[in-house]
Amino acid sequence: MIRAFVRVLPVLVCILGLAGAAQAQEPELIFKKSTVWKFLTPDDKLATYVIDDPLVQGVACYYTVPEKGGVKGMLGVAEEVSDISIACRQVAPISFEGKFDQGDVVYRESRSLIFKKMQIVRGCDAKRNVLVYIVYSDRLIEGSPKNSTTSVPIMPWGTSGEAPKCADYLK
Repeated sequence: MIRAFVRVLPVLVCILGLAGAAQAQEPELIFKKSTVWKFLTPDDKLATYVIDDPLVQGVACYYTVPEKGGVKGMLGVAEEVSDISIACRQVAPISFEGKFDQGDVVYRESRSLIFKKMQIVRGCDAKRNVLVYIVYSDRLIEGSPKNSTTSVPIMPWGTSGEAPKCADYLK
């Protein structure tokens, strides 16, 4: 049994390394708030993070995720629930670093040991010149209907003049 584990270990390390490479940046923790008190183990919490859109300069997305406490949460084996909220905002003049497809992944993170991941994806409402962001969680087998949507109208910033059109950057 130990020999089988030793053979599988390099494959697992490779898979975990590739999963980490998919996320370009780490989110920044803004704050956590305890929601359920646990005796002798970490509490259940709501954690609010911010991530900057790596392709659209001037847009930041704030999202709140529940984090399980207790023994499973302490050991890192708890499957996190899919209730995630998001709010993206223009925080500086908007500029695009390149072209993108509708539904491109902005950020992805694991929400359980191997079966669930959270994703933030981006789209463009070309008619209204608005960026649209969706956060949702995926389960390997059954998916997840829980999601949240936010939008960022692309507006001029200060005296920067004309705002860019997101349609010009769609592939």
